[in-house]
Amino acid sequence: MSEVTGTTWTVYDANAMTQAEIYGHVLCELGARYPEIVGLTADLAKSTKIGIFGDKFPERFFNVGIAEQNLFGVAAGMAKAGLLPFVSTMAAFASMRACEQVRTDICYQNLNCKIIATHGGVSFGTAGSTHNGQEDVAIMRSFPNMTVIVPADGIETANAVRACVKYPGPVYIRVGRGFEPTYYKDENYGFQIGKAHLIADGTDLTIICCGVTVLQAAEAARVLKEEDGLSVRVLNMHTIKPLDTEAVLKAVLDTRRIITLEDHNIIGGLGTAVADVIAASGKGCAFEKVGIPDEFSLVGYPEDLYAHYKLDTNGIIGKVRAVMGRDFEADEDWEDEV
Repeated sequence: MSEVTGTTWTVYDANAMTQAEIYGHVLCELGARYPEIVGLTADLAKSTKIGIFGDKFPERFFNVGIAEQNLFGVAAGMAKAGLLPFVSTMAAFASMRACEQVRTDICYQNLNCKIIATHGGVSFGTAGSTHNGQEDVAIMRSFPNMTVIVPADGIETANAVRACVKYPGPVYIRVGRGFEPTYYKDENYGFQIGKAHLIADGTDLTIICCGVTVLQAAEAARVLKEEDGLSVRVLNMHTIKPLDTEAVLKAVLDTRRIITLEDHNIIGGLGTAVADVIAASGKGCAFEKVGIPDEFSLVGYPEDLYAHYKLDTNGIIGKVRAVMGRDFEADEDWEDEV
């Protein structure tokens, strides 16, 4: 098989493609319609792009300094007062440095706060373990009342930000740092919180993915069809909580082989959420979680790390071929598996 090359881009158009950049502009659009929206950050207005909102609505923008615990405490107070806070900081800081405040101040009270966490996964891979957000989804989905969304690209980030305004309670939207190429051509594909989007249908195996892996999974499915004659279903599971259990169970029944892909530790994230659904169903299938193993990520450029952890197109192709070679009970009598 020939090596597959992904979408290419240059430094001149990278900013226009980043999830955070699009988020900043969408938040400005929403701010013009909803005067209750306020923006908050902890000295990361430029890095997280929420500064775009601050430039347009300076009287509704608050920088608390390098004090993430205070950031979420202030946001909780504003929500209690009837405002709609959008809070931006890095994923590692939102989920770990301010973990108690998110849990107790926001989730415990089921407050209407929206958290846009940037630099998720290894998208800031050169910064090392202190800045990698590879545990954030596991942490956030464990909190009662929290909704967790991992958009595929900037287009889907725009959809998620717009949808969360009318979605009650705390919402955690996790995006990358930048240089994430887009998968979707426009916003009109039927985004809905809690419902997976079918990227490609198939009967041999299902890839359930989120975030930056969606584009790579779609390309892998195309190559596998052309080179191996495989029919691979691809589900963009952008909402990790609440998970679309119906889509997962249908994939198990239809394909009997499941691979999950995530730029996140394989413990506690998308793969674990899917595995929980499969285990509770009593249905057997060949299953594999692909992501960052139980280790601190290597330090390096994101594209190199995606290749190392088999999250790029070529790595996914290899994983699919391996899982296709596994044996499992192939009878159609599910009763003995309940």
